[in-house]
Amino acid sequence: MKTNQPLFTKTSLVAHFLQGCKRFFILSILMSFLNTLMEMLIPQVIRRFVDSVIGDDPLNLPAFAEAWLARLAAPSSSQVYLRGHMYLVAILIGILALLVAFAFYGTHQSNAIAAEKLHKNIREELFAHIQKLPFAWHMKNKTGDIIQRCTSDAERVRIFIAEQMVSVVRIVIMMGLSLYFMFSMDWRLSLVAACAIPVIVGYSAFFHAKIGGSFEKCDENEGILSTIAQENLTGVRVVRAFGREEFERKRFEKQNVYYTGLWISLMKLMAVFWGIGDFISGLQVLLILVLGSVFCVRGTLSAGEFIAFLSYNMMLIWPVRQLGRVISEMSKAGVSLDRIMYIMNSPVEKDRDNAVSREETDKALKGDIVFENVNFGYEPDIPIVSDINLTIPAGSTFGILGSTGSGKSTLMHLLNRLYELPEENGKITIGGVDIADMKAEDLRRNIGMVLQEPFLFSRTISENISITNRNMTMEEIRKAAKIACVDEAIKEFKNGYDTVVGERGVTLSGGQKQRTAIARMLTSRAPVMVFDDSLSAVDAETDARIRHALSESLGDSTVILISHRITTLMQADQIMVLDKGRIVEMGTPDELLEKNGIYKKIYDMQLSLSEDETA
Repeated sequence: MKTNQPLFTKTSLVAHFLQGCKRFFILSILMSFLNTLMEMLIPQVIRRFVDSVIGDDPLNLPAFAEAWLARLAAPSSSQVYLRGHMYLVAILIGILALLVAFAFYGTHQSNAIAAEKLHKNIREELFAHIQKLPFAWHMKNKTGDIIQRCTSDAERVRIFIAEQMVSVVRIVIMMGLSLYFMFSMDWRLSLVAACAIPVIVGYSAFFHAKIGGSFEKCDENEGILSTIAQENLTGVRVVRAFGREEFERKRFEKQNVYYTGLWISLMKLMAVFWGIGDFISGLQVLLILVLGSVFCVRGTLSAGEFIAFLSYNMMLIWPVRQLGRVISEMSKAGVSLDRIMYIMNSPVEKDRDNAVSREETDKALKGDIVFENVNFGYEPDIPIVSDINLTIPAGSTFGILGSTGSGKSTLMHLLNRLYELPEENGKITIGGVDIADMKAEDLRRNIGMVLQEPFLFSRTISENISITNRNMTMEEIRKAAKIACVDEAIKEFKNGYDTVVGERGVTLSGGQKQRTAIARMLTSRAPVMVFDDSLSAVDAETDARIRHALSESLGDSTVILISHRITTLMQADQIMVLDKGRIVEMGTPDELLEKNGIYKKIYDMQLSLSEDETA
């Protein structure tokens, strides 16, 4: 199986997530530019009003404004006219304020749409990618941590891109225009104001690494906390059955206390970070206020210019402080993006380029199943199965017997390609075709599996049974349930087949879950059916009824029975006995009884136990 997918960098991953929402972010940036420009013009209007309408300085308006005022003021001067019609200045400021409000609305509206589309893209891309990841990957990564990466980390990235990265453009515009207008009025005060910029950016960069490292620990431990909660919620019956509530509560609280302590430490660090920023910003404003007052008293700075300068300074200091916030949030978002990137860069399952067609696979699945020199282990140098050579004739019933850890389920995982078998470790063929040459989807569609611990979705019983074919009629659903000997139990429920299975529905017994899973598998009509100890939770009588019903309904399907119960395997055409990953016995039930080996010992032991129970 090839997995040579291109790896994402942070930049390329963000670009990938931004597909379909870039235009909204661009619109948000354009509206933000308009908003900033209008805000910058208001102090200039106030400055002209104070110095030229209240004071005696020349208006020095743009040519088009001078021409318009000249027509209104004739025969008096524009300055005199404005002194008698001050409401015009108020109207102008009102118009600019309306434009600011309109641009502000457009900025946030388009940004909100872009942010939600971005979040949607992240969720969908992560979910789709996780669906394609191999079974081995899921076994190595805890569910709670995966969920945390897909929720909290995804939200953190959304917030940073939507709120911080977009605001960077506004920050740059505001800083540039503010400094331009400030230097045009007084270069000395402007230099004092500008000195705060490298200081704030410098200490923000210093805190960047510290905040990032602390947040990474918080994020990782949130995943651990989520895993503990998820395990307890899914295993609540086990916790209750063994009276482990107090132990699990203390375990959760211990992790929660540690997790909370990490956040408190991070918040202390953030408090120092913001405290320093507020001190520097306050000191800068104080210097501007004192020096500006001195310049006004000396007459080197007009009152209007001083008022406008203070406005521009506040417009400058806010984006500088915001830039520091961006840098700190960048640390957190960088950690979250790394965690998301781990998922997106994990190799997905990929079929061979020369994979056989679906038609060829469907035809091959009706043939013999052959294991040739199969060796496999989940970890290097720790073999689970060794030197497996066997043939399962098409249409036969094949039994596998072995102790826990003997490799029974591993062989079925390899058959279904839940784990890939390296080429040097042998091969598995069906109908003469190597399963590695088949598309995984086509192979798994033709192999029905019922596990010892079946998983039922939080849906109705009928939806669970018909999950492989949504067009099934209720008659077909009930037929499968009858074969699995679960129809009568379902009819006893108040809502029958419409009973919801899950956390908020009726809790089925272990045997009912297994039988529902068997019914679900039967609806697939797969040519190969695997029962992996899937009758362990039913009594011997129900076991016999199910096996009898299955033998009459399976037709030409190849059936593989894995069981610890000898009676379940007695009707198999051939039985293989595994011990420590190796085949130690093979033959019909009668042949194995004559060999007086492991099978015979287990048979005698279970038979004697059965007789004791009967007595």
